[in-house]
Amino acid sequence: MCHDRCYGLFFRSSPVGQAIRARLLLLSSINEILLEAVTHNSCCSTCYSLAALLLSLLYITADSSAHTSDIQGGSMGSFWLCILLSLAAEVYCVPVSEVTEQDESFAESYLKKFFNLTEDNGPSVRRGISPVSKKLGEMQRFFGLTITGMLDADTLAMMKKPRCGVPDVDIAGFSTFGKMPKWQKASLTYRIENYTPDMSVSEVDDSIKKALEVWAKVTPLRFTRISSGTADIMISFGQHGDYYPFDGPGKTLAHAFAPAPGIGGDAHFDEDENFTFRSSRGYILFLVAAHEFGHSLGLSHSDDPGALMYPVYRYKNPDTFVLPPDDIKGIQSLYGLNPNKNSFVAETQPPTSPDACDSTMVLDAVTTLRGQMLFFKDSFLWHNSPQNRTLQKSLITDFWPKAPVGVDAAYENQQSDRIFFFKGMCQKVWAFSDYDLVPGYPKRLSSFGLPRGVRNLDAALYDADSGKSLFFVGNNYFSYDDARETMDRGFPKRLDQTFSGLTNKVNAALQYRGFTYLFSGPHVFAYDLKTGRLNRVLRSSYFLNCTNFQDSLLSNVFV
Repeated sequence: MCHDRCYGLFFRSSPVGQAIRARLLLLSSINEILLEAVTHNSCCSTCYSLAALLLSLLYITADSSAHTSDIQGGSMGSFWLCILLSLAAEVYCVPVSEVTEQDESFAESYLKKFFNLTEDNGPSVRRGISPVSKKLGEMQRFFGLTITGMLDADTLAMMKKPRCGVPDVDIAGFSTFGKMPKWQKASLTYRIENYTPDMSVSEVDDSIKKALEVWAKVTPLRFTRISSGTADIMISFGQHGDYYPFDGPGKTLAHAFAPAPGIGGDAHFDEDENFTFRSSRGYILFLVAAHEFGHSLGLSHSDDPGALMYPVYRYKNPDTFVLPPDDIKGIQSLYGLNPNKNSFVAETQPPTSPDACDSTMVLDAVTTLRGQMLFFKDSFLWHNSPQNRTLQKSLITDFWPKAPVGVDAAYENQQSDRIFFFKGMCQKVWAFSDYDLVPGYPKRLSSFGLPRGVRNLDAALYDADSGKSLFFVGNNYFSYDDARETMDRGFPKRLDQTFSGLTNKVNAALQYRGFTYLFSGPHVFAYDLKTGRLNRVLRSSYFLNCTNFQDSLLSNVFV
């Protein structure tokens, strides 16, 4: 186009154009730094200092241009001074999360209990690093949070999640207690001293038995129940007299002791909690007990969010539960394989926890949820937010206990405030309002007006401008009118009719900040849906914060 070429010639050859171009590049750098500061919302002093330095440079060049510019009708320096003042205002208007004295006191107690916070007078204190900041950094690293050494909203939220009462002493995958304590025999006894009134006696018995079987299936260990006397593993609810009192509902659920004489191996459960047999409205005793018995056998906590020995409680379906690989490696490092079931691990091993920065990984689905970005792979998801771009990994069922294990497509309808999950194996769709399953769901795919021959969706997204949902199937896509609950006429259409340059099928789709991003294998194609123009091609890791901008950007296609 003529005007594009003229503008390009002006900025490349004109002295004034070159000066403006240089300042615009400087402004772009300042904007990126401020965006980094705002989105991370912590430890931003470095960002602000660098921004201030660039602002000063901008002012100096602007002041110089005021004396040399031939532009009529006003001072060039005044123009850039206005820009400078607006950017300065942006710096001082950055929102700062407020942390109360009560939050700080709670955090300090948490760090003392789980991360061995003490009054430290060592080298780090002399360098100006407080013991609290040091332990906050350790905790943030363990849970995969942004390591700031400061108490921010994400860190506080993690501290308030229900969890095990055993300290988090190691920052690694599976781990064992110091000096690797373990039982020196394969036949262990257990005794249930009392029962919780939340469940029937038979439900408690069954939950405890199956929780121990989780570990017996992959090791030589065998467990026998006794009804009197002292067992290797004594199990009790409520008062337990071990000088480690519980702290009320919704906090510490239980704790257990590593193998040792006396109290070693014992597991205690907080009676203030609501334990259940299968209901997700409380804490499923089987899951809590299986975790605690890992401690009773010698395992410490793992920082793998998919592991049973992860310290924070996470819902999993007890009827389909299998011990994750991280836990199997840990327990077998102590006791070895189950000699009677050599094929057990290969037959039942769940998928390993995926790596967000694996260059060969193809995402299953991508969507937004109230400002967050969600990335799905197998039974896991990564999520971030505008306030914190650091990804956090969770199980899908941590957010939606009634969701399918693994999804093929997902999208958020901002109009109805619902999120939809599609699963081809079941040929069904789930709808959730907040984190609750919408009544009447799951439904069959055909309820959306899709042809009966469509057994699975590759990707889906909701276009807020048109109020239509786009469903991607192979090399075609459908347009669904959410308001009328009907499929639009004239569909399906071939992908290349609307999306130029896209030759392979779409495996995930996302609409974000005015652009439509279509994930296809290792690449992401960014389109302006209104014009159908391809804006740029990115690597699929672009949103996952694995590399810098230059490594993630494959090409800029401005047409």
